Amino acid sequence: QVQLIESGGGLVQAGGSLRLSCAASGRAFSTYAMGWFRQAPGKEREFVAAFNGGVGGTLYGDSVKGRFTISRDNAKGTVTLQMNSLKPEDTAVYYCAARRYGISRYQTEYSYWGQGTQVTVSS
Repeated sequence: QVQLIESGGGLVQAGGSLRLSCAASGRAFSTYAMGWFRQAPGKEREFVAAFNGGVGGTLYGDSVKGRFTISRDNAKGTVTLQMNSLKPEDTAVYYCAARRYGISRYQTEYSYWGQGTQVTVSS
């Protein structure tokens, strides 16, 4: 079992930055692929970024590529999403997710989810 707790959400003006963190509890964190997803009101949950376990590797959603960076610290059991050049359309609840063995951009392939943290970008 893996428990995930997100932090770092808040209100920021367009063009600003925020850093989200996800703390994971449980064994073998380094083997888990970690992902970030987001869901805006009235919209489906959307893939943001993922960082593979094991040998590493990253994936990004097209709408955040070049602006967001995902990183992880296996010793601390954390994954971070650095969000720069934020836009109002980035406003959403951001969720951290984990899955064993293999990076994925598909939410149905993630077994563990955090409660989410709200990010609001004002224009």
